[in-house]
Amino acid sequence: MPFFSIIIPLYNKEKFIENTIQSALNQTFLDFELIVVNDSCTDRSLELVKAFKDQRIKIYTIRNGGVSKARNFGIQKASTNLIVLLDADDLWKSNHLEELYNLRKTNPNCGLYAMGYTKKFDNANPINAHYFGLENYYGVVPDFFSASTVDCVAWTSAVMIPKDIFKNIGYFNESLKSGQDTEMWIRIALKYKVAFCSIKTACKVLCFNENHLSISEHKIDRLKIFEQFKDSESKYSALKKYLDLNRFSIAVDRKINGDFENYNLLKNSILKKNLNFKQRLLLSCPKVVLIGLKKIQRRMIQQNIYLTPFRN
Repeated sequence: MPFFSIIIPLYNKEKFIENTIQSALNQTFLDFELIVVNDSCTDRSLELVKAFKDQRIKIYTIRNGGVSKARNFGIQKASTNLIVLLDADDLWKSNHLEELYNLRKTNPNCGLYAMGYTKKFDNANPINAHYFGLENYYGVVPDFFSASTVDCVAWTSAVMIPKDIFKNIGYFNESLKSGQDTEMWIRIALKYKVAFCSIKTACKVLCFNENHLSISEHKIDRLKIFEQFKDSESKYSALKKYLDLNRFSIAVDRKINGDFENYNLLKNSILKKNLNFKQRLLLSCPKVVLIGLKKIQRRMIQQNIYLTPFRN
């Protein structure tokens, strides 16, 4: 039996999937199975996966049902208890699995194991993610939500989750079209310890012109998450701030899209002290100003200048 089970949900990522799979096969830690769940691709993605001749790769095809359904299918097919997630457009450094192995060995009995990561927008150079109070960090995180107020400690292609955790708290929420990972991290962090290593072994690839859920029209679906954890955040100020920062991001997105009803709903739900001055200012900016700032942000990123007035 292999040590890790890598799960890749795949839907129309022909521009990326070869590099993604190669980054997994290039690992210094070799004891794994790689489960690719074809979510009924309509491009050449499946053909490109089949071209890899490695016995560790297992391919399953399911009826199109979204990324959560594909992940859950792969998790259930996994032959090991250690689930490592990898999205079909993201990349690993060769030491990713080895570092996860060491992190678990030194910090057993955690519900989530997370590695540091970089973010790559279009063809710009990768930039480092930042975690509040966890620079050069190794071990159990004192407070997952407080540490995630800049970039989230957990990101899908940089985590490992014991399969038993899914059995205890449930799988990815298939009713959500966006924010499924955020909802999962909250459920885990409310009940289990989170181990983190700040060594950056993964790269989060974000393409403005690709079908990426985090920048799609499905973002409105994240409103369900705020309702789901309403009781928990009333008792836990760190969770409240974490969710308020997410509310801020979605509120700006709603104003840009002309959805002023949900913009006002989100704005009125935010505890103002949980936002900094820049964020409070942006929240009150007219729609036309926000659209202009978004365009400027994208142009600057393309020139490897990274300033983020908006939380990504």
